[in-house]
Amino acid sequence: MYKLLLLDDEQPILSALRRVISRIPPQRLDGGCSMATFTDPAQALDSLRDEPCDLILADYRLPGMDGLDFLRRAIEIQPDVARIVISGQADLPVVLSAINDARVFRFVSKPWSDAELQLCIVQALQDCTLRRENQRLADLVRSQQNALSRHEAALRQLEAECPGITQVVRDESGAIFIDEDD
Repeated sequence: MYKLLLLDDEQPILSALRRVISRIPPQRLDGGCSMATFTDPAQALDSLRDEPCDLILADYRLPGMDGLDFLRRAIEIQPDVARIVISGQADLPVVLSAINDARVFRFVSKPWSDAELQLCIVQALQDCTLRRENQRLADLVRSQQNALSRHEAALRQLEAECPGITQVVRDESGAIFIDEDD
């Protein structure tokens, strides 16, 4: 189950977002999602410190800080969370800053199309899941490479102490051949 954080200073917008998200078929969201809504960016940041989150959907215009400042701070707390910005103010510098500085997955204009927003959320969550799985696999490969390196070092040490001990000679049937002269 995914955990979403929704941030907008207008409660009716948060209610609309909840409705749109709740209509996404559960199978598209790995069984569904839970949503935490906030109108205050400081409270949302506190929540991020306490609870892991998969996706943040934040308005650009917020009281006290804009949505991009909020997302920059959120990245410091949870760097791998997916991020979407929604805004009625879609000028190019804001969009570029969202992409370059806050590394948002998408910038969605208000008013939004429900179907497009749903697709955007599903894609952002799938992207987040893939990135996390890639990181897990990369960590696993590094761990296995470390284990192999230790194994190879032990074999080199064993070979240095007893030359030829790590060499196995097999006959034509595949059986291990032991030279009794050794």
